Amino acid sequence: MTIEPDTKDWTWVLDRPCDECGFDAAGFGVEQLPDLIRDNTHGWSSALARTDVAVRPAPHIWSALEYACHVRDVHLLFERRVRSMLEEQAPTFENWDQDATAVEQEYGEQDPVMVEVELIEAAGLVAGRYATVSGAAWSRTGTRSNGSVFTVESLGRYHLHDVVHHLYDVRS
Repeated sequence: MTIEPDTKDWTWVLDRPCDECGFDAAGFGVEQLPDLIRDNTHGWSSALARTDVAVRPAPHIWSALEYACHVRDVHLLFERRVRSMLEEQAPTFENWDQDATAVEQEYGEQDPVMVEVELIEAAGLVAGRYATVSGAAWSRTGTRSNGSVFTVESLGRYHLHDVVHHLYDVRS
């Protein structure tokens, strides 16, 4: 069975805590973003060390390995988006089909040891990008293909929720 695509608009997590994972986008100072992204990798290292890392808990739910591959790619995607927001005037982001990427890159077949290294490196890359942001740059904007407008700050908070929530999914 294939994964049913998630078509929900998760931008609401910027306005209130997530009912599922408990993440509160307003619960930290934006300057903490780089460290919080790096800290999240510790949980992924534990998840990727599991003996059942490639086993789906149900046919329609990604395995821990598939989620980790997705999180690695989320970090890389957000690094590109933040960079474009800092370098361009109000860029529009192309749509990213995460489900197609999972199939094309065969997430479930990847080496967990390599994925761990790549996830940590990707988290470090995007955390480093956020660490360069200061002052008015946090207010620079970009628009997602569905019309959602983000500032660098709101994109960072949204990004952190994504990786925190997926770690919650793997642990649940």
